Amino acid sequence: MNITIITVGKLKEKYLKQGIAEYTKRLGAYAKIDIVELADEKAPEVLSDSEMQHVKNKEGERILSKISPDHHVIALAIQGKMKSSEELADTLDKLATYGKSKVAFIIGGSLGLSDDVLKRADEKLSFSKMTFPHQLMRLVLVEQVYRAFRINRGEPYHK
Repeated sequence: MNITIITVGKLKEKYLKQGIAEYTKRLGAYAKIDIVELADEKAPEVLSDSEMQHVKNKEGERILSKISPDHHVIALAIQGKMKSSEELADTLDKLATYGKSKVAFIIGGSLGLSDDVLKRADEKLSFSKMTFPHQLMRLVLVEQVYRAFRINRGEPYHK
């Protein structure tokens, strides 16, 4: 399986980089993983609604340019469906079984995802009703994808 994580914003924190590197290395035994880091749109601290929409649309264009027609797209969004680790494992297993071997997870910038990206998504996934920094979500997502492969292989880890 080919997993692509498309994410907006640079990762600066060393501890997050180390955690992501560790899980990416572990995932290499199960899937090809590629993390595509896109620049976030520069914007002032306080934005009007139209300025926010403009920023999301510009970031959305960058995201969509990295998605191919054969990607199964899972957008991380607060309004998405919450799943257990086992349910995520089942989703990835079914995708592989039915020939959807290219999966793209999308993590938006600090303002979220554009409507166009949400429309392109085959499904929307929420990790919580809470808001998390998008940099931290990258680590959480990589860990959960790794956990999903371990679950699907019947290997110990998901306790």
